[in-house]
Amino acid sequence: MTSTPSRTSVKDLFDLKGRFAIITGAGQGIGLDIAHAFAEQGANVAIWYNSNAAAVDRAAEISSKYGVVCKAYKVGVTNEQEVTKAVDEQVKEFNGKLDIFVANAGVAWTHGPILGSDPSNPDAKPDISCYETITKTNVDGVFYCARAAGAHFRRQSLTDPSFRGSFIATASMSGHIVNLPQLQAVYNMSKAAVVHFCRSLAVEWAEFARVNTISPGYIITEIGNFVPLEQKKQWHEKTPMRREGYTHELKGAYLLLASDAGSYMTGSDIIVDGGYCCP
Repeated sequence: MTSTPSRTSVKDLFDLKGRFAIITGAGQGIGLDIAHAFAEQGANVAIWYNSNAAAVDRAAEISSKYGVVCKAYKVGVTNEQEVTKAVDEQVKEFNGKLDIFVANAGVAWTHGPILGSDPSNPDAKPDISCYETITKTNVDGVFYCARAAGAHFRRQSLTDPSFRGSFIATASMSGHIVNLPQLQAVYNMSKAAVVHFCRSLAVEWAEFARVNTISPGYIITEIGNFVPLEQKKQWHEKTPMRREGYTHELKGAYLLLASDAGSYMTGSDIIVDGGYCCP
């Protein structure tokens, strides 16, 4: 990816032909639609999944539909060695280059207040392992992915000074506001950390990569299936557009940041939330 694109038509700016992207948490939901968006624009894609083995079939479908190479890999983003090994091996498999990395894997907090919801029973607070699961996946996982991807971005820039990789992390509007009615301080903290980490990396990596985040609002995905309908109605009431978003409504934002159309964007956070953060 060049820092000053020679192709300036809209069609060319969004073209990803010949590029290689790795997307974590892409077995379903937002990550899977990101994979479709990149593949439709010509990129070869590696889909990472944790437990959803259906990702293997989804990758085959993407390859067939768009005529690109798309493969699924089981990788645990909470293990630094596993992440680094996977990135190194897949870069080698895809002709020694990495153009785009999307750190999208994440988990939700489902345990309510950190002190528990029963003041008369202080021992009923969430186990510390619940906190560790969130931070290991949502924060440490992004850090591990950034270190592994960044090493290849920097390597490529040494042989081609015009090269700029693109690192994109999925944050959340919850990194900007405090959600109601659910109480999820740990999740909110984790996503705020992702936004500021990536802003900091944007400065640190300016010579060889762009680093940005996307902060979705309430999006209809499998991760939200546990939420009661009454609670979702409250979400809708607090959202100016009065609804949740669809995963395909995020495709444009990720494509912008991955492509030459976003070549002057780094340290940015794009909020896609139906207006929730506006009031």
